[in-house]
Amino acid sequence: MSEPTVLVVRNEVDPDAEYHEEALLAQFDSPVVARYPDGDTPSLDGVDAVVLTGSTAGVYEADDHPWMDDEMALVEELVDREIPTLAVCFGHQLVNAALGGTVEHVGTNATLVDVEFADDPLFDGVDPVVPAVHGDAVTEAGDDLDVAVSAEHCEVFGTRHREAPLWTVQFHPEFTVAQRDRLERDFGWSDGDHAFEGVDVTRVYENFLRLAADR
Repeated sequence: MSEPTVLVVRNEVDPDAEYHEEALLAQFDSPVVARYPDGDTPSLDGVDAVVLTGSTAGVYEADDHPWMDDEMALVEELVDREIPTLAVCFGHQLVNAALGGTVEHVGTNATLVDVEFADDPLFDGVDPVVPAVHGDAVTEAGDDLDVAVSAEHCEVFGTRHREAPLWTVQFHPEFTVAQRDRLERDFGWSDGDHAFEGVDVTRVYENFLRLAADR
């Protein structure tokens, strides 16, 4: 079975911070790429699945980044068309905001986090210790979104749409120990109570591709 055609929507506004997008892109074979901050308006024709990346921007900065309104409209279209979608970090926040949720600045958190996963195939075989780097958090989930991941410091750490094949996660499944030095330099990363060498949750992307292919 061939891999689904994946559209990766890149949201980073700082060229020096694009390494998280590069790590995410590496999870897919020949993805289609669009950059909303550059004014791209991607076609969904022939697209089997969509991934929304993180960003150092905040969803409450839409006045400075009007492309966010366009991407929120994309989220509504993805829900309506039931195109499998995975939204990561900023993507998680943008999806929830687009669907009526609340996002607030809570201060930088850059560490390995113990989480509780809901019973959902996206998390099959994924260990509940995940790499998180974020300064904002969803404090109220959007309409028709149920909490799918929770953490002690953030209850809405991931969501799942009740009807559409849409998942969001606050953590970065693409981050492994390979990015630790850069994360420490940029965000003051700390492993906390766990060893980063033993943490790899990239299986989230494998599970997402399987779920998309099953559609």
